[in-house]
Amino acid sequence: MAPLLRGPLGLALLALLLPAQAQTTPPPDAELAGLALADAAPTETAPTRRAWQASIEPALRQVRLRGETGPWRSAQGLGLDLALDLPLGGEGPTAWRLLAADRLDLAGPERLPGERRAVNTLKELYASQRPSAEWVLDLGRINNRLGVASGYNPTDYFKRQALRNTTAIDPASLRENRLGVAMARVQKVWEGGSLTGVFAPKLADAPSSGAWSPDWGSSNGRPRWLLAWTQAWAEDLAPQWLLHGDGQPGHSPQLGLNLTRLLNQACVAHLELSTGRSRTLLAQALGDLQAPVAQHTQLATGLSCTTSRKLTLTAEWQHNGLAPGRADWSALQTGDPLRYGAYRQAAQAQQEPATRDSLFLMLRWQDALAPRLDLNAFARISQVDHSRLLWLEARYRQDSTDWAAQWQQHRGQGLSEFGALPQARVIRLLVRHYF
Repeated sequence: MAPLLRGPLGLALLALLLPAQAQTTPPPDAELAGLALADAAPTETAPTRRAWQASIEPALRQVRLRGETGPWRSAQGLGLDLALDLPLGGEGPTAWRLLAADRLDLAGPERLPGERRAVNTLKELYASQRPSAEWVLDLGRINNRLGVASGYNPTDYFKRQALRNTTAIDPASLRENRLGVAMARVQKVWEGGSLTGVFAPKLADAPSSGAWSPDWGSSNGRPRWLLAWTQAWAEDLAPQWLLHGDGQPGHSPQLGLNLTRLLNQACVAHLELSTGRSRTLLAQALGDLQAPVAQHTQLATGLSCTTSRKLTLTAEWQHNGLAPGRADWSALQTGDPLRYGAYRQAAQAQQEPATRDSLFLMLRWQDALAPRLDLNAFARISQVDHSRLLWLEARYRQDSTDWAAQWQQHRGQGLSEFGALPQARVIRLLVRHYF
């Protein structure tokens, strides 16, 4: 591990571990401050909370496919979301509860090539019990989200193969609208820390493309396990350590770390790291079990600062040690198209950057130019081939309805990370109504 403490990662660790400036008032962004306890104990359900929540989201897209010069293509869609939280056979703090979340995406009469008419994503369906103040038991399909970084989460181990349909490309939507994993999860909580154990069994051999399939082959295609330990070292420093077995032959357990630190009243630094012995992403894409197993590290580290005007700016450096560097990426681009295609498909399915080093910049401005009007934007920039993905959103929030306009663009040459994507530009208009 000693080489990992050199260069940008060493500076990030030093900044995170140095004593923070004295705090006299709470930080302006409570969500970021809350990341300091990455594995906090779940809170009990409020008595007045509704047993169900639902939303409907009609959307219209205008798409410019790469290389086309004619009119933009149109596509319509409708998203339906439902979440349930129901008691099972009794009330009280020790009673079992049933939690479920599902999203159905329907394509309109006009849709893009390759788009399916209907895709259902069973995000969660599990039973939960808190037999005492110290223990939590969960059993079923759970969307177990991990990580403290903003644009890339190396320790979010259960994200792989979890996307059935990509309705929006912002990181929050990708983490929310994905398949959960069938698992047993046990958590022990104490003052200032917790210990969580997860086991996810193999349930199927291959993914399913059926519109209504639970798709166990994607979420539970091999047995996996996870241990997560959090212990507060200081009032605003609680690192989360993880150990994950991915079930692939020859791979060692992956060691993960999530760490955040308040630097002052406005800025939070974060570090997310995963390291272990494994085959490269290309070898995994090609199913090459003879490929060498070596130590690879993935990390995301950066800084988020919030102003008094509710404007949050984030800069994040991302490193995917499983992806090819500059020379190997160039060789892959100019080599066998089948190898290149298999690699791109695997990177997309595992939600991993296709090139080794990237820069992620994000802006979130709440109540930007008027009350309830939010402006959001992010950019992903490959440091290997300099291609770019740009995304902008304006969202107006009413009491039960959101109105949003989104714009995205993929820039880059030929077979670059973002230049190879078929959609050069996308404009998306949507309304989301909550019931």
